[in-house]
Parts: sequence; C-alpha cells; structure tokens
Amino acid sequence: MTATDRRRSVVPPYLLRAVAAAAEHPRAASAARTALAEMSAVAAPKHEHRVRPQGVTGTVDRSPQRTIADAHGSTSLPGTVVRREGDPDSGDAATDEAYAGLGATHAFWLDVFGRVSIDGAGLPLDATVHYGQDYDNAYWDGQRMVFGDGDDEVFRRFTVALDVIGHELAHGVTQYTADLTYEGQSGALNESVSDVFGSLVAQHAAGQTADQASWLIGEGLFTDAVQGVALRSMRAPGTAYDDPVLGKDPQPATMADYVETTEDSGGVHLNSGIPNRAFFLAATAIGGYAWQGAGAVWWDALTAAETTAGIDFAGFARVTVDAAAGRFGAGSTQHAAVEDAWRTVGVLTAP
Repeated sequence: MTATDRRRSVVPPYLLRAVAAAAEHPRAASAARTALAEMSAVAAPKHEHRVRPQGVTGTVDRSPQRTIADAHGSTSLPGTVVRREGDPDSGDAATDEAYAGLGATHAFWLDVFGRVSIDGAGLPLDATVHYGQDYDNAYWDGQRMVFGDGDDEVFRRFTVALDVIGHELAHGVTQYTADLTYEGQSGALNESVSDVFGSLVAQHAAGQTADQASWLIGEGLFTDAVQGVALRSMRAPGTAYDDPVLGKDPQPATMADYVETTEDSGGVHLNSGIPNRAFFLAATAIGGYAWQGAGAVWWDALTAAETTAGIDFAGFARVTVDAAAGRFGAGSTQHAAVEDAWRTVGVLTAP
C-alpha cells in the first residue's frame, strides 16, 4: 500500500466540482479540476484494519518531532526540508502555520488524552507545504500532512485554519485506532470524527468553551469573493455557505435528509453532518470545555472494542451512550445529553 492510498482530503469533491464549473473564477476552476483529477487518480482501498498501539511503554519522546518540507509548487513528496523541531520561524507563512498547527494538535492529544502523537507512540509529525500549483485542498496520506496554497479566488492557503490541520491529523488517529472503513456510514463517521477532533484542537488552543466555539470547519479558507463562512458547520449542517456561483452547502443535519449516493465513497463528506450535529448538541448540552465532556465520550467510543471498522451511525451512537454512562454514570447529565443528541438527529429513536 502506498501513502496516497490512504488520502483523506478536507475539501469534499462536491464542492470542488462546483468550483471547477465556476466560469466566474477561471483560476479557481482550473485548480479545482486539477485537484479533482488527482483525487480520481488515487485508488484508495476502503479499509485495511491493523492493530495499533493504544498506550506508550518505556521512554518515548513526548515532543512533537515536527519536520516541514516545501514542495515548491511541485507534486513530488516530501519536498525540501525547511524547518525541523526546535528551529526558529522560517519567515514563510505556510511553513510556520503548519509548524504551529502540528504543535497545537500534538499538545491537544497529549494534554487531553495523554496520547503521544497520533499513533500514541510518538510518531514524528511530517508535513509538506506549497504542494502543487494553486492546489485547492489539504490531505493526510497515511504518513504526512500535505497543504496546498489555494487559488486566491475561492480558497486561501490551507494552513490558515487550525481546525483543518487538526481534522487531517485526526484521520491519522482514526487510522491508528478504529480504522473506520471509508465508505457509507462508517466513512461518514470517519469524516465526522475528524471534524469533531479538528474543532476540539482549535477550541483547546483558544481556551474556548463549547458555548464560545464557532463550530465551523475550515473557517477562513474562503476568500471574500465567496458568500460563506466555512466548509462545514457542525452547529447547523447545510448553512456553511450559500453562494450564487458555488451553490448551497448540501450537508443534511438529520437522518430525515440522509443522502443515498455512490459518489464520494457513499457520501462520506455529506452525511457526516448528521453525527457532527449530534456531537455539537451533546457538547453544548453538557457545557464547559467540550474536550472534557462530549469529546472524552467520543474518544472512549473511538477506542472501544465495540467500535468495529464497519460500524454504522446507530451502532456508534449506542457505543457513545454506553461510553457516557461508563465515564460519567448512568442517568448523569452527560449520559442523557449524548442520548438526547442522537435522538434529535434521528439516529436513535425514543425508548
């Protein structure tokens, strides 16, 4: 298996297709067509489950061990190393934003869950910036983070959004834990878990409570030419953008609007809005710092033996409900909040 076989991109193909058809943004349209062609060329197996370390034994370096490389506009990886762990700022915005974002993500996992890097065993964090020409995406390829510079018509550079960095590295965490099959509902859960922990990375870095957070994914990526605030909204899926050129955010918020499709590995970026909203509802109902409440429950569920690679929404919902009871007590506020959240989005029915 090559690294690109596990590519997980933050911009969904349905949005790239809309950009690719935008005659009003010719530079962006060309960049989006290139990004779509590259995604289509990646023959990604849906699943290859492997046993992954869940704890650390012995002496492990708990520092991030970051290495940032520059592709200089090419698509050859990894590129030229331009900054290593402990080096001072390079003066290049993308390089330094990637370095800081990897550090903030590493700090989140270590401080909140005692997890040393994304594999739990001190895996070095590698990233490549300035990938491709006007490349309209960021992705995790199974080994490293890769960031495009955007096209400056629709998208800005992809290192500007900390939650995007957290999102992509969370794909690595999922790879090393439940390894959720990237198709259908388990694939939508894979994407949702990345949105959840990507948002929590940003909240943790900013010291925000659940009520203070924006719950937007990719906030700041759109240029001023786009009528929209982010790629996705966890608070209100389907409302992140509504642009006369790009169209309206198509994410459903409840199972009543679940999208049956063969595109995008069975709608993994579309239907992730449903578990995303469930997490938002649970987190805000519990209150306080979301990583201490709903985030802790989702982490327990992601690492639970009951969370199989092909688990569906209802199965994962039940695991989170059990996890909330196990962590906070059956009948607790947290337990009730998690169960009510899944009922509100139509995944669980009333008893």
